[in-house]
Amino acid sequence: MADKVKVTLVKSPIGAIPKHRATVAALGLKKLNKSVELPNNAATMGMVKQVQHLVKVEEV
Repeated sequence: MADKVKVTLVKSPIGAIPKHRATVAALGLKKLNKSVELPNNAATMGMVKQVQHLVKVEEV
Protein backbone atom coordinates (compact mmCIF):
# COMPACT_ATOMS: atom_id res chain seq x y z
CA MET A 1 0.00 0.00 0.00
CA ALA A 2 1.31 3.44 -0.91
CA ASP A 3 2.16 6.17 1.60
CA LYS A 4 0.39 8.84 -0.44
CA VAL A 5 -2.52 9.15 -2.82
CA LYS A 6 -2.98 11.62 -5.64
CA VAL A 7 -6.50 13.07 -5.68
CA THR A 8 -7.69 14.92 -8.79
CA LEU A 9 -10.89 16.94 -9.09
CA VAL A 10 -12.59 15.72 -12.29
CA LYS A 11 -16.13 17.06 -11.86
CA SER A 12 -17.25 20.47 -10.67
CA PRO A 13 -18.70 20.61 -7.15
CA ILE A 14 -20.97 23.55 -8.09
CA GLY A 15 -24.15 21.46 -8.22
CA ALA A 16 -23.16 19.26 -5.29
CA ILE A 17 -24.64 19.54 -1.82
CA PRO A 18 -22.84 22.00 0.49
CA LYS A 19 -21.32 19.24 2.63
CA HIS A 20 -19.61 17.77 -0.43
CA ARG A 21 -18.38 21.19 -1.57
CA ALA A 22 -16.84 21.70 1.88
CA THR A 23 -15.18 18.28 1.71
CA VAL A 24 -13.64 19.07 -1.68
CA ALA A 25 -12.28 22.34 -0.28
CA ALA A 26 -10.94 20.55 2.81
CA LEU A 27 -9.06 18.14 0.55
CA GLY A 28 -7.31 21.18 -0.93
CA LEU A 29 -8.91 20.98 -4.36
CA LYS A 30 -9.72 24.38 -5.82
CA LYS A 31 -9.86 24.03 -9.60
CA LEU A 32 -11.00 21.38 -12.03
CA ASN A 33 -8.32 18.88 -13.14
CA LYS A 34 -5.92 19.98 -10.38
CA SER A 35 -4.33 17.38 -8.12
CA VAL A 36 -3.04 17.19 -4.58
CA GLU A 37 -0.98 14.51 -2.86
CA LEU A 38 -2.40 13.49 0.49
CA PRO A 39 -1.40 10.88 3.08
CA ASN A 40 -3.04 7.51 2.66
CA ASN A 41 -4.87 7.21 5.99
CA ALA A 42 -8.40 6.51 7.20
CA ALA A 43 -9.37 10.19 7.48
CA THR A 44 -8.33 11.02 3.92
CA MET A 45 -9.93 7.89 2.50
CA GLY A 46 -13.19 8.68 4.30
CA MET A 47 -13.27 12.15 2.78
CA VAL A 48 -12.46 10.78 -0.68
CA LYS A 49 -15.19 8.16 -0.39
CA GLN A 50 -17.74 10.87 0.42
CA VAL A 51 -16.96 12.73 -2.83
CA GLN A 52 -15.90 9.77 -4.97
CA HIS A 53 -18.25 10.92 -7.75
CA LEU A 54 -16.25 14.18 -8.08
CA VAL A 55 -12.65 12.95 -7.81
CA LYS A 56 -10.18 10.45 -9.23
CA VAL A 57 -7.70 8.71 -6.89
CA GLU A 58 -4.32 7.18 -7.77
CA GLU A 59 -1.67 5.64 -5.54
CA VAL A 60 1.68 7.40 -5.63
